[in-house]
Formats: sequence, structure tokens, C-alpha cells
Amino acid sequence: MLDKLESAYGHFKELTDKLSNPKVISNQSEFQKLAKRRSEMEPMIEAFMRYKSLLESLEGAKTMLETESDQELIDMAELEISELEPQIEALEAELKMLLVPKDEDDLKNTIVEIRAGTGGEEAALFAADLYRMYSRYAESNGWKCELMSISEADLGGIKEVVISIQGAGAFGKLKFESGVHRVQRVPSTEAGGRIHTSAATVAVLPEAEDVDIHIDETELKIDVYRSSGPGGQSVNTTDSAVRVTHIPTGLVVTCQDEKSQHKNKAKAIRILKARLLDHARSERDKDRAANRKSQVGSGDRSERIRTYNFPQQRLTDHRINLTLYKLNEIIEGDIAEVIAALTEADNLRKLAEEEA
Repeated sequence: MLDKLESAYGHFKELTDKLSNPKVISNQSEFQKLAKRRSEMEPMIEAFMRYKSLLESLEGAKTMLETESDQELIDMAELEISELEPQIEALEAELKMLLVPKDEDDLKNTIVEIRAGTGGEEAALFAADLYRMYSRYAESNGWKCELMSISEADLGGIKEVVISIQGAGAFGKLKFESGVHRVQRVPSTEAGGRIHTSAATVAVLPEAEDVDIHIDETELKIDVYRSSGPGGQSVNTTDSAVRVTHIPTGLVVTCQDEKSQHKNKAKAIRILKARLLDHARSERDKDRAANRKSQVGSGDRSERIRTYNFPQQRLTDHRINLTLYKLNEIIEGDIAEVIAALTEADNLRKLAEEEA
């Protein structure tokens, strides 16, 4: 571990030196990239500096214990050692976690797609619950939540919704939400009080930046048409809805919620770029087969990851065998405990793999 930390510290000093180089300062793109990397390393380097300082203090206390004959000084040394050792142990554990390889997309904004699955209207209502849950979680983190596209169902449900969540680390926090979410509850329309099971699918994508994905306009087929709302009612009198088809991959994105054709096109292209980046990530992960072992679950969006049981007020995450009995709070956006547990489980798996 010390060798890795010394190597990281050397790299950190190199980055610091480069950032003071006039050539780098004049190249805004290069400067921002290096500054971002240095900023990401800062918590680990600061912890490493504290660790080295504590080790020096421990060494000094042990030397005093071995060389001093004065009982008062010996007692002081023993007390200092007893205080330093648990601090060092805790910092070692922290540094191990900080050394776990980071996902390069963790700090990005994210696009979250929620689709009602099996279960008819009840599935659409559950999709609406998940939309509210993620929106409120985003608000609690001070992130901006932007509606990109929505297809509403009857009774207040949602067939499909796409949102952009903008904030530092949004993708890293939410990436383990991808998969099938299952709900068990008694629908309001159920006279016999029977529990119904329905599902919704969530996809969490890192939002692509211009440097990540470049799309040639010649690769796009743009269709415009008139927007329509629930029940086929016209919500627009102009052809403002946009369908964007990426010809090389066949990916299709539609947006119709803005009155402006240009705004709908811009949103559709943002979603398309996120899907293309996600596809590239999937291909990369296939190539790095060993890395799949360090992920929580298979990463497959058809995998059932979680059950929300309303009669028992129980949430169960099947990937890490986590069960919590506070479903109302969770549905209202209090999912920090779930996300922390998933992140810790993933880090521990990666750490075990690093040490193997």
C-alpha cells in the first residue's frame, strides 16, 4: 500500500508542477483536465500526509519508550502509543478505500430513464413513485433535476420518463439503481385487498460531455411531427416534436415536451449521447471481464435488483441482502442509506480483488 501511495504522491506533485507551467495555463482544455485530476487526488494525498505524520509520531513515542528511564516519560509514551495506533489503523482502512480504482464517469451528471414494466396501471403508478423518489433525492443533494421527456398514463402514472440530474458525483451515487425494481402492494382499485406485484425498469447513464462523444450531423436522421398528449389530444399546434435516429447504431430518441423544436432536438441529442456513452462503457466492461466481478450485481438491466413491499413497509436490495423497514421515507427520497451500502459493498469487492 505504501508503494502505491508514494507513487500517487509523486504523480500528484507532477500534476501540481504542470499546472504552474505557462504553456499548460494557456491551454484551457489541458489545464482543466489536469486540475480536475489533481482535485480528485487531493483527499487521498491529504489522508496520506496525515498517515505519514502519525507514523512519525508513533515511531518517536516508541523510541522514547525504549530509551527513557523516567517513569513519567514512559507513561506519556505509552499513552501516546495507545492513542496513535487506533488512529493509524482507521486511516489505513480509509486509505485502502481511497486507493480502490475509481470509475472515471463517477463525477459526471447523469440521465435516468424510468419505464413502467409488467403490471399495467399499477406499474405506471410505481414508475411515477420512482420518478418522485429520485427527484427528491436529487433535491436533497442540491442537484438540479431537469425533465427531458415524459409519457404519462392514466390515474397519474407514467409510462416512461427521462430526467437529467446535474450535480457533482450524481452518476457515481445513482449508478447502482440500474435494473428492475419490483413493487408489492394493494392497488387502490383492488376491492378484495389482494397484493399485486408489478415492476419498473431504471437505467442510469453518465451524461456525455463534448469530449466524450462526437456525433456527426450526417449520422443523424431528424424527423419532426406534431406533439400529442395523453388520450391523443393535441398539446401543440406546430410540428415541434422531434425524433432523432442515430443511423450507425439505430438508436432512436424522441422528445416532445418543449414547445420549441430546437429545444426538443437539443434534449434528444443529449439523451442520444448519453446512450452512446453508456454503450461504449458496456463494451469496455465486456473487454475487462475481470472488472465485472467487482460490480454490485451483473450490471444487466433485466436483473431484478430490489423489492418494495408496502404492506410490510420493507425494502430489500437483493444484490447485497440489505433489508430496511422504512419504505415510506425511502419512496419520499431518503435513499442515502441504500446508496451508501451499495457503494461500500462495491468498494469492498474491488479492494478484495486488488489484494488477491
